[in-house]
Amino acid sequence: MMPIITALWPVFALLLLGYLARRHDFPGEGFWAPAEKATYYVFFPALLLGRLADAELTGGASLQLVMAVLALPGCGVLIAWVCKPLLGMPGPVFTSFFQGAMRFNTYVALAATSALYGDAGLVHAALITAVMVPTLNLLCVLAFSVTAPERPGVIQVLRTLAGNPLILACLGGIGLSVTGAGLPSALASVLELLARMALPMGLLAVGAGLSLHSMPGARGALVVSSLIKLALFPLLAFGAARLLGLDALATQVLLVFAAVPTATSAYILSRQLGGDAPLMARIITVQTLVAMLTLPLCVFLGAGL
Repeated sequence: MMPIITALWPVFALLLLGYLARRHDFPGEGFWAPAEKATYYVFFPALLLGRLADAELTGGASLQLVMAVLALPGCGVLIAWVCKPLLGMPGPVFTSFFQGAMRFNTYVALAATSALYGDAGLVHAALITAVMVPTLNLLCVLAFSVTAPERPGVIQVLRTLAGNPLILACLGGIGLSVTGAGLPSALASVLELLARMALPMGLLAVGAGLSLHSMPGARGALVVSSLIKLALFPLLAFGAARLLGLDALATQVLLVFAAVPTATSAYILSRQLGGDAPLMARIITVQTLVAMLTLPLCVFLGAGL
């Protein structure tokens, strides 16, 4: 257990550092929005593109991992819609519940994978991201389209997916890997330097976005969505990995993605499309704090099993 905590400590330390820096106005309020934008549009795409372009993605192992990844949101959708009438959630509350139960924080997942499993783990993480990001974005927007007052149209959904830099970077990396073209050495060296900034900047930005003032007034939707995301999803991931025969490394990386908290970008989507944004902020904050305890535990138990 201690080696896992030691490996993950820098991840959580940067989250806390980002929170403290933002609360003490360092280096200034004007820093965080451009930093998060650069991370989202430049640093993380560079990381994903570089890792996927150099990876070996052909063969049954990659297909098995993709199938396991798709099994998680498939099960999650069924569970979420069963919970909707049981908890008596109106549309806006349900959309925040749905995002809290389904989405994952890419920054935390990639940073934790890198800390625990190095570059070999990041190859699996990049492939998971390539499948999970468009799938979950589509499912979350569809949840808004059938429940929220402001329903996005098909064109808006397609435009959102087509303009997502993480999706574009993953598709580009997969294309370079499958065709065997790879990256030119001059470009690869530049991407590597940019990629080194992705994980620390991403974690600092996530920490800066936390708000403990949003903690009071938690609802049943917050508790149940957090239980689904932080407890049930790791169990489903482990079951899917065993059922599909994933190797040990792929199983561990999949567990990390299943056990991380929901995405901070869920708040933006909730605010833009008429969801319960205050509830979404509470879910993000609570899950991020709780995951500091549950993520090491899930990794430890998964390694033992």
